[in-house]
Amino acid sequence: MRYYEIVFMIHPDKSEKSNKIILEYKKIISDLSGNITRLEDWGRRQLSYQIKKLSKAHYILINIELPSKNINKIENNLKLNDSIIRYIIIGVNKKISKMSPILKEKLENQDKKENIVIKKINV
Repeated sequence: MRYYEIVFMIHPDKSEKSNKIILEYKKIISDLSGNITRLEDWGRRQLSYQIKKLSKAHYILINIELPSKNINKIENNLKLNDSIIRYIIIGVNKKISKMSPILKEKLENQDKKENIVIKKINV
């Protein structure tokens, strides 16, 4: 079994179907005898440059443990999925299960926004 990190970007028009897409890949991974060690939905984010005339995309991060012979099946599925505009699969040396810096930043920004809203209401 090897460890992999997969990041894929969902077309913004299909971002409401992100939960369905996540469930689909969870099933594919489990059918291929894999385990998900980390799954994060980063939400809609600004792209650094336009891809297919799009400036935003919905990002998903999945860390998995999977037999190396099965990673090609996941890659082929990602290639053929019309909802996914870009993806990357990286082999990693060890199991990763702690929260990513991007999700930490997103949660901190949400907490700051909530504190600002609370302060505005109390004033």
